[in-house]
Amino acid sequence: MLRRTLTASIITVLALGAATACSSNSGNSVSSGSGGTPTVKLMVGGIDKQIYLPYQLAQNLGFYKKYGVKVELSTEQNGGVGAEEAMASGQVDMAGAWYNHTIEFQAKGKAVEDVVQLSGAPGEREMCTKKSGVKSAADFKGKTLGVTDLGSGTDTLTQFMAAKKGVKTNQFHRLAVGAGSTAVAALQNGKADCVMTTQPTVAAIEKKGVGASAIDLATTDGAKAALGGAFPGASVLARTDWVNSHKDAVQKVVDALVATMHWINTHSAADIADKLPASFVQNQLVTKADYIKALTEDKGQFLPDGIMPAGGPKTALATEQLVGSVTSSVDLGKTFTNEFALNANKKEGFATTTTPAGADG
Repeated sequence: MLRRTLTASIITVLALGAATACSSNSGNSVSSGSGGTPTVKLMVGGIDKQIYLPYQLAQNLGFYKKYGVKVELSTEQNGGVGAEEAMASGQVDMAGAWYNHTIEFQAKGKAVEDVVQLSGAPGEREMCTKKSGVKSAADFKGKTLGVTDLGSGTDTLTQFMAAKKGVKTNQFHRLAVGAGSTAVAALQNGKADCVMTTQPTVAAIEKKGVGASAIDLATTDGAKAALGGAFPGASVLARTDWVNSHKDAVQKVVDALVATMHWINTHSAADIADKLPASFVQNQLVTKADYIKALTEDKGQFLPDGIMPAGGPKTALATEQLVGSVTSSVDLGKTFTNEFALNANKKEGFATTTTPAGADG
């Protein structure tokens, strides 16, 4: 979703898998393997990022297989097509991306919906140099603010936070800095006063001493304080027509991911890190210990039951409207569904703790 720049080591590890998963343009149908098991192609907007860890974790825990679906995971590549665009164009069946894209698609006349909500916060932090003097968005005036890419979710959030504090877009400069080593370098080299980024880049910035967290969007409580409400971040998006014609496959994917969210909720950051690929949790930027510390701090972004939280869609719509990305009316009830997540929780007897959003968000 966020046009995230992956580190070189991650690109190397994932390139073959991504190429294989995206080599077929069969996103408009689900193929069946042996025994009639459906195969679903799911592209993630930066699969090595902590905010998007549930997709790979579900694979490594064997949950997709357990619930009767083969999921072919791939990831966005730097400069390539975004996960949500690949899904909308039929290159893949599903996208691991932020919920707010469903609102943007509807405004463009395209029906896309969120079938399971994995987080109640963006998972981002505004990392600023000490000399920037930035303590809140009210201090953005005259500053250069790094975002993953212009037009990305971090770009929208940056503009939204500024607007809430009365700072106009033309009063600060937005700079595309990607993530990982390029985001770190932007602070280190003085090209940006702040960058909005996720773990493990946040941990790398802190470890190098080039920046500190000024605004917390990494936890649900932090998002509520900065944005005025829970902000639905990581989710699974699919075209509504595809969902309606592949409900069994969708349910199986959601079953697996809901089980994963409960697993995350009942296990430590160290347990989670142990189940992820080694290249995700340690590379040239961070050690495994750094990764675990960061995940311990930001684990609160993940929802334990996959349910869209009440008020979340309204917060997302407000960000889109305030920055001018959406000017037409939006029917929020068509941008998400809790049907599959509720079914998944009921099937396994999981207790739900998230208050579900109604049709009006």
